[in-house]
Amino acid sequence: MRHNTSTSRRKGKTPQRRPPAPAPAPTPGTSGSKPRSPRRSRLSELAPVTPRKRRFRPGTKALMEIRKYQKSSDLLLRKGPFSRLVREVCHSFSREALRWQVYALLALQEAAEAFLVMLFSDANLCAIHAKRVTVFPRDIQLARRIRGVDNL
Repeated sequence: MRHNTSTSRRKGKTPQRRPPAPAPAPTPGTSGSKPRSPRRSRLSELAPVTPRKRRFRPGTKALMEIRKYQKSSDLLLRKGPFSRLVREVCHSFSREALRWQVYALLALQEAAEAFLVMLFSDANLCAIHAKRVTVFPRDIQLARRIRGVDNL
């Protein structure tokens, strides 16, 4: 029976790096370039050491994002793509070029984001009622149907 070496290592211990191999000695027949000092060649061979990124446990990052977005009151959708979407929808209803005030677009975006947040909140309640923590499309459909927004 073989012993698994990966499980025998302690949890927090990382393997040590091997020292770099010594540089090969220059051949006596070559000329034209001056030999490098051994110290300089060893330093250039080592890769730069980057600090390790912190790994969070599953779900911790999501909870941090939830707290971050609950504290803030800024808009979540980018203004440029939302403005282009509004102008495209407006153009599909009317062929003439309509102009929008910046505050009108911001009010429309604020209302759209409030609608979406409440819809996802209701869909989350539907998922919790079904004894799940994951929101499925059928939860959003049920929330829209209960609200009476199904015909939109």
